[in-house]
Amino acid sequence: MADLESDYKRHGLAARVGFGSRPALLVVDFIKAYTTPGSPLYAAPGVPDAVRASARLLQSVRERNIPVIYTTVSYAPDGRDGGWFVRKVPALLQLTADSPLAQIVDELAPRDGDLVITKKYASAFFGTPVAATLTALGVDTIILIGCSTSGCVRASAVDGMQYGFRVIVPRECVGDRAPGPHEANLFDIDAKYGDVMSLEEVLEYLQGVE
Repeated sequence: MADLESDYKRHGLAARVGFGSRPALLVVDFIKAYTTPGSPLYAAPGVPDAVRASARLLQSVRERNIPVIYTTVSYAPDGRDGGWFVRKVPALLQLTADSPLAQIVDELAPRDGDLVITKKYASAFFGTPVAATLTALGVDTIILIGCSTSGCVRASAVDGMQYGFRVIVPRECVGDRAPGPHEANLFDIDAKYGDVMSLEEVLEYLQGVE
């Protein structure tokens, strides 16, 4: 991996975008479907581990009154609002508005003042007001956490960059169903779309945020 990183940098990839001055936390799909044994979307140990790591980050963000936006996913019972996505991933049909599996995990529960947005597709930005809300708040940096790394996190990182935000991904705070897709997509996000950092680096940055 070190040789591959060197090769990418030698060819002009994997530069740093760094932090701006106005961050927000974007929590993508940390819902019970991925942490509940027996759910068809259950993704242990990657997602439960990421939830536990994210609790520290969320606490630091709340201490500084940094905006927090959550996404969850739900569909009509027949999936008619899910297009080809629910055809490709039929397990998503478990996520209806009245299903406990579509709720945010208790460890990272939203509070008054947080924004919870329901989405239908992978990216937190596609068909949602996330970009407009962040722009209206003057945000320049997205700290992106959630699941899965290879799906909704990656899609949100790509769109976040394309909407003009610095994208920071704390590696311990994202999770996936398997290590291979997780690591490959962290590598690719870091090479092209944002900065993948350790949780400790992100917490250190937050210490300096007014």
